[in-house]
Amino acid sequence: MRQLCPFGTHRVLEPLGVLPQAAKRLDNEMTCFDNEMLIDVTTLNVDSASFTQIKQVCNADIERMKTMILDIVQTRGKLQNPVTGSGGMLLGTIAKIGKDFRTTLKVGDEIATLVSLSLTPLLIKQITKIHLTKDQVDIVGQAILFQTGIYAKIPADLDRHLVLSALDVAGAPAQVKRLVKPGDTVLIIGAAGKSGMLCAYQAKMNATQTGRVIGVVNDPLQLPDLISLGVVDDIIIGDATNSLFIYNEVMRLTNHRKVDVTVNVVNVPNTEMASILPTRDHGIVYFFGMATSFQKAALGAEGVASEATLMIGNGYTTGHAELTLNLLRESKTLHEIFMRRYGPKGV
Repeated sequence: MRQLCPFGTHRVLEPLGVLPQAAKRLDNEMTCFDNEMLIDVTTLNVDSASFTQIKQVCNADIERMKTMILDIVQTRGKLQNPVTGSGGMLLGTIAKIGKDFRTTLKVGDEIATLVSLSLTPLLIKQITKIHLTKDQVDIVGQAILFQTGIYAKIPADLDRHLVLSALDVAGAPAQVKRLVKPGDTVLIIGAAGKSGMLCAYQAKMNATQTGRVIGVVNDPLQLPDLISLGVVDDIIIGDATNSLFIYNEVMRLTNHRKVDVTVNVVNVPNTEMASILPTRDHGIVYFFGMATSFQKAALGAEGVASEATLMIGNGYTTGHAELTLNLLRESKTLHEIFMRRYGPKGV
């Protein structure tokens, strides 16, 4: 009889003594222990950095991507990309609730998990569809949620696909709400993406009309949606891996005044210095994207004598799920963009 742990260490196969996220292999046998919840999974919302890496390696070949994802889960007992280290989250219905798992929900309720797939025991029986532009994978399978794992019941007033996409990045706008003050100048790198648009909207709410939001996008085709949202004061079109270009463009726009807060939500590596250089000393750089390198950020800041405060994105903030869904409820434009991109008929 195994000793059950609220953090799920009873599922760790290798190496022993670590928590599930750090484990190389998890036990993904779908037996629901007393302190667990068993979920029938319908959709995986793969972390953007992970999905992009898989898509690039497989040249966007659907069958190759299916094979790669299945191999990862079969090897590790969870969906944790060995290159990016990241996972994602899932959508499913509750199949069974262990007697020691405290919840007000019941079997049959539809939920989205708010913990990473990199720590979630997962069994995939079949991949039925991969949505290349939505970072989503429809499957037949099951997963285990530990008693310390958080989740959200899918609300009746919002589309389930929309909710899944938004909750995957719910930590980002919630942190922006905590970090941005009235009058701040905010730089958002990756402003036209899923988390970027939510962050831009929240940043403008906090900074108010006395503040300023600058967005960085890498493709002119991303401009119409961002412009229609009406919350970005200036837009820089450019490659965020070119740190000096981004720095010079920000300095041009701000009359050589560095920004107060930078939010990095891109899904590609080597954008650390484009975030640090334009940020003032004692300002804040919030790295939410999973492609961020701690070493490059820390040593790069040291190398340019920056005293900016560097924050690693934490996907959890109290009330982050409801805050993010409320942004979609209050902004018709934001809701329409998300439905077009990530809804059931999304591209």
